[in-house]
Amino acid sequence: MKKIYYIDEVEIKNQRVLARVDFDVSLNPDHSIANDVRIKQNLPTLKYLLKNNNRLICVAKLNRPKSRDPKHSLKPVVERLREYLPDNKITLVDDFLTCDQNIFKDQKPGEILVLENIRFYPKEKDYSTIFAKKLASLADVYVNDGFAVSHRTDTSVIGPPKYIPGYGGLLLKKELEMLNRVIKNPKKPIVAIIGGAKVSTKIGLVNKLVKMVDYLIIGGGLANTFVCAQGLEVGTSFCEYEAVQQARKLLALAKKNRAQIILPVDAVVAETKDDKESVVVKIENIPPKKSIFDIGPETKAHIGIILAKAKTIIWNGPVGYFENHAFRRGTDFIYYSITHNVGAVSIVGGGDTLAAISNKKYLSKITHISTGGGAMLEFIEKGTLPGIEALKR
Repeated sequence: MKKIYYIDEVEIKNQRVLARVDFDVSLNPDHSIANDVRIKQNLPTLKYLLKNNNRLICVAKLNRPKSRDPKHSLKPVVERLREYLPDNKITLVDDFLTCDQNIFKDQKPGEILVLENIRFYPKEKDYSTIFAKKLASLADVYVNDGFAVSHRTDTSVIGPPKYIPGYGGLLLKKELEMLNRVIKNPKKPIVAIIGGAKVSTKIGLVNKLVKMVDYLIIGGGLANTFVCAQGLEVGTSFCEYEAVQQARKLLALAKKNRAQIILPVDAVVAETKDDKESVVVKIENIPPKKSIFDIGPETKAHIGIILAKAKTIIWNGPVGYFENHAFRRGTDFIYYSITHNVGAVSIVGGGDTLAAISNKKYLSKITHISTGGGAMLEFIEKGTLPGIEALKR
């Protein structure tokens, strides 16, 4: 049976290592780093490889540029890495295809080369055997420590281990161990909280969750489609009307599996997402010219009772438009309810979720903060990811 070998299970010494990492940090308007948690999560793998006299070549993306654009350069990431690894020479390679190749030949043990944003290359998204071989040719071994990108079939994620030995990094190992713990041997009651916008992108996931959990709490724009499926109006709120029939089927499936889908019973509404003024109304009384931007106090109270008795909690996605402080109370309430349940195993993930909680107290009370959003949900749904399969041998 094929399996993944991790870097702490084999000897990788005096090698050139191509490390697929996750440096996709959030930036401020001035291009400084707003939150570097993703860099910090990859540091244990980088340090482990560096202490064994290896030469590192890091591959990462930043945002989703369509072409080469200085606004999406990894330069701020390299500057932050130098702060965390002051004893190691770290160089940004502007274009590894056209640069003087001596930069790779002359690299010394303990030095790090960071390839410029891999999304600057069109063949990263459009899988290319030639591009994969070029990346693989830079190193002796490949290490994937980018769990958050492992649900993608990008060239740098699945290509190089076809040509050089591939291993999992320490973060990837930790992520998979924690998620397998939840999927394979969860303590009950199990509660999942799913936010986001579209039902159509989460049908497979919700199908899996209603067979697995005791309570599925649905919030954000996603909840509006389910509210519509119950025959209610949602005013000018985002609603995926073409998916209402699918939502009805999911509600019926949940009932069949004795999983309770928890939807808002009241909501905070306003005319626009930037409004400072808002009102709380019953979910059946949404005004025709207003939109839902957060869950209301009755909904919070109901969710609070459920989370207090949970033994396993999975959370992905805010339940309101948290960017406006007027609409972040529901998301904050869920966060504090989770952190105060010290008896539960809790896994939290997703870019928006992490942004909503990144500066909060009690983060250490969460069992595992996943670096992946889409990757975490896809792993729960399918039990594997393309980047994981690429490492198996």
